Amino acid sequence: MGATNQTTMPDAPPLRETTIDGPKTTRWVLEASDCKPLAVQRIARLGIDNAVAPYERVRLHPHGSFLMICVEGSGRVLLDGRWQTIGKGTACMAPPRVPNAFHALPGKAWRFLWLRYEEPAFVTPLVSASSPVKVKVDVDQLLHVWEGLRAEWETTRDAKALHHWIELIQHHARRLAEPWRRDERLRKLWAKVEQRIAEDWSVATLAHEAHVSEEHFRRLCWKELGRSPIAHLTSLRVQAAQHLLASTNDKQETIAKLVGYQSPIAFSRAFKRWAGCFPSEYRARV
Repeated sequence: MGATNQTTMPDAPPLRETTIDGPKTTRWVLEASDCKPLAVQRIARLGIDNAVAPYERVRLHPHGSFLMICVEGSGRVLLDGRWQTIGKGTACMAPPRVPNAFHALPGKAWRFLWLRYEEPAFVTPLVSASSPVKVKVDVDQLLHVWEGLRAEWETTRDAKALHHWIELIQHHARRLAEPWRRDERLRKLWAKVEQRIAEDWSVATLAHEAHVSEEHFRRLCWKELGRSPIAHLTSLRVQAAQHLLASTNDKQETIAKLVGYQSPIAFSRAFKRWAGCFPSEYRARV
């Protein structure tokens, strides 16, 4: 995947819902309320942004999956609780109810494609904790599809043509979000981990289960998932905790142990870094 600048911000001020475009940003946005074929795919809206600082977006508790594909320049995106610089040829994504935050860098052009879904809690989301957090993509192919939809919408708006372009977008989004696209070892391993999430997994035990060396296992995870093995394990544990917080009355100490944390404090910190709020706050929202 190449080097990616990452910054952990444990002492940063809390995120707040934010929408800033700035005077030089230009955007093309298509809403499901205007284009019904989007709603069929549960796409709330999509667009192409040419972002210039002070452009900024923060969504604390989105109701659906989010995908972003950088086609030119670079910007900063909050992934797994860390700010990362995302450049051309990288797609990043987040499941529902995980904060989305991103901003343009001063003096840097940043053009990206994006999709935001509306996914009620009872449906299976496009992006899950098992999906990659970022992957390398063919931006020319994806840009062609987005621009095809835009051209049709801005001209004839033929229903069959719109359906064609939106089906293509959904196809590409599904492929990007699909976990274990190329490595069967990872698919089997992480399926096992999800079933035994409370166990004391380490990089060594995970690599042993996958029948590869620790170093090779780390490389596989970065290549296929865009994150370290422990970061991916954390994402699975927090999503399991989200489900338990929403569907049971179990105490937080009990849930912490059920998802693999012996320390409630460690659980609370990990949950807040990944989900953007403490477990008690999350339970109050759902």
